[in-house]
Amino acid sequence: MLNIKDVLETVNMIEQENLDIRTVTMGISLLDCADSDIDASCRKVYEKITRLAKNLVKTGEDIENEYGIPIINKRISVTPIAMLVASSGGDPVKYAKTLQKAADTTGVNFIGGYSALVHKGFSAGDLELINSIPEALSVTNNVCSSVNIGSTKSGINMDAVKIMGEIVKKSAEITANRDSIGAAKLVVFCNAPEDNPFMAGAFHGIGEPDCCVHVGVSGPGAVHSALKKCKGDLGDVAETIKRTAFKITRMGQLVGVEASRRLGVPFGIVDLSLAPTPAVGDSVARILEEMGLEHCGTHGTTAALALLNDAVKKGGVMASSSVGGLSGAFIPVSEDAGMIESAISGDLSLSKLEAMTAVCSVGLDMIAIPGDTPPETISAIIADEAAIGMVNSKTTACRLIPAINKKAGEMLTFGGLLGEAPIMDINLKSSPKEFIYRAGKIPAPMQSLKN
Repeated sequence: MLNIKDVLETVNMIEQENLDIRTVTMGISLLDCADSDIDASCRKVYEKITRLAKNLVKTGEDIENEYGIPIINKRISVTPIAMLVASSGGDPVKYAKTLQKAADTTGVNFIGGYSALVHKGFSAGDLELINSIPEALSVTNNVCSSVNIGSTKSGINMDAVKIMGEIVKKSAEITANRDSIGAAKLVVFCNAPEDNPFMAGAFHGIGEPDCCVHVGVSGPGAVHSALKKCKGDLGDVAETIKRTAFKITRMGQLVGVEASRRLGVPFGIVDLSLAPTPAVGDSVARILEEMGLEHCGTHGTTAALALLNDAVKKGGVMASSSVGGLSGAFIPVSEDAGMIESAISGDLSLSKLEAMTAVCSVGLDMIAIPGDTPPETISAIIADEAAIGMVNSKTTACRLIPAINKKAGEMLTFGGLLGEAPIMDINLKSSPKEFIYRAGKIPAPMQSLKN
């Protein structure tokens, strides 16, 4: 039974506390678009995306207007494009341009899936796509790319890790005149989820239906506001977060079911991640500080983040039977006003962020690093993050942005949801080059031989 107090609290979250639906993302399978002729394949890709997603933006806007719930982004994720390259051959950038054309036609904010899954090795099309990523991201505006280089069951493909350090660096260099924006649209995963609605890592997994719609909710401001009224111990803090996460997720469930009905496609999942923005009052760092930390990044931050992530999940799963994606708390430095402040003050270091990724939703997200960082050091950071994900059976990722021609302490400014990133100091005193150049494979950890 609806409680009028809960309804009014949710309305206040929307009006005063930056609560919103961060994204409605349509996942589209392109497996039936494979063709030995790349031009024919691209035509099929464009036709299918524009046919299925032609009403996506309008539907989102209609729901937003009718229910008064802000829906910030409307997005599309597609089958990893490397799979199509395997059939067609040719220049993979043609697919990137086709995805951009489809994004322009449908009016979506981003389209993800210029991706390859290489955690157990390279299959046909994978290397061609990976090597094309820098160019693809430089000639498109709304296309996002991801590569999965490891998993708990398969270990870490260190050949891919070595290559991805070089690809991240090239993606930044080729877009240096645009604040290295190419690297900001590229994610390197371990244990990548196949139903993630958030960019830049979204792709439509091969186990997903032909077409479905996912919802990503957000609400750091609402959680922060609720904690301001909580004067109890950390058990009370956890309960307060759980109750707030329940309300946030119910709103996402409502939007997802309604969007599914109107678009005539199955409802996928609600991703109940707390995704911050640079807006004042919409910060995960401020939540951690409200628990009692003077500044995010000080000792105790990892424990506070673990509490937050767990409480968000426990509250969310009670509100929806279709929770998926990443679900938890994001810590993208450039997109969180509190994280930005702590990084500038020196309270938040790259090492501390790495420790925090062991207990949060994703990993080292939107981290600007000095432009002269060698590719092998980028690879080593990726490897460290992948190891955390592999051993802990969780998703981890790196979205690292080498700020070309900039040094630690300077700022990299994107604007909008991507915000601005203080360029973080990293350890360049000694090199991991020999370790990275060994390549090969880091074996999967022993857990149990279950199939």
